[in-house]
Amino acid sequence: QVSLEESGGGLVQPGGSLRLSCLASRFLLDYYSVGWFRQAPGKEREGVSCISSSDGKTWYADSVKGRFTISRVNRKNTIYLQMNNLGAEDTAVYYCGTCWDGTSTGYYGQGTQVTVSS
Repeated sequence: QVSLEESGGGLVQPGGSLRLSCLASRFLLDYYSVGWFRQAPGKEREGVSCISSSDGKTWYADSVKGRFTISRVNRKNTIYLQMNNLGAEDTAVYYCGTCWDGTSTGYYGQGTQVTVSS
C-alpha cells in the first residue's frame, strides 16, 4: 500500500517556524527514501530535503540549508520537516514524496499549504 499524508501547514509570520509532518505507509519507508518538495505559484516543483531510508543521510536544497531540518521517527512512520526563520520565498505547497536527494522517485502526497506573510 502506498500512502503519504502531509499535515502542519498554515500561515506564519516572517521569521517564524512551522513543523510539517508526513505519515507514510510502511511499504514506502521500507523501500524508499522520503522527503519534501515544494511548489510556489508560477514555479516548478523543487526538492527541499530528503532523508535516506538506509542510513539516515540527509540532503537539503541550498536555499533551506541551516534553516530546515528533516527527521524521521520509524515507529511512527512519520517524516518531519522543521522549518525555522521562514521568509516569503518559502511560501508554497509542500509535498511529501519519495526522493533521491532533490529528485522525485515517483510518489507524492496531496500537499499542504505554507504561507509566510505578515
